[in-house]
Amino acid sequence: MVMTSHSAATAANPVLRVAPALPAAAAAYFGASLAFHADVSDVAAALAADGDPGFVVLDSRSTASWDQGHIPGAVHLPTALIPEQAAALLEPAVPVVTYCWGPGCDGATRAALALAQLGFQVKEMLGGFEYWVREGFAYETWEGGARRAADPLTVPVDAADCGC
Repeated sequence: MVMTSHSAATAANPVLRVAPALPAAAAAYFGASLAFHADVSDVAAALAADGDPGFVVLDSRSTASWDQGHIPGAVHLPTALIPEQAAALLEPAVPVVTYCWGPGCDGATRAALALAQLGFQVKEMLGGFEYWVREGFAYETWEGGARRAADPLTVPVDAADCGC
């Protein structure tokens, strides 16, 4: 068998060792991903717009974590309490966007699963509270409001948005 330079590079390249999905499969996968996830910037923009954003934000962390900092207007409901308290705190017809600490934590995923099992429409906010703060959005603590400068590794310094 004669290997072309493309197939030789593909065999040696860890990125292409497993071939990319066919375009239709990729479209289905990425479309589904967007049905399950929202990013921090999109959540912040929707909350900042005039009127009802059409969803509620749920912080699934502990009370100590909530007190340390949380998104203004979020509902606090630790994951372990979702089965017994979600019905009293959330409207079944209103989609829920869950968050926890950040990308290294799967608490928002566990919270989203628990809510979906109860019949709620739910998305997970990618980046969690960490990226909310790193992107320079205001947050609340037990002492009051706070805000940090945006991290230039997460958001453009001199632009309204990243253009994603």
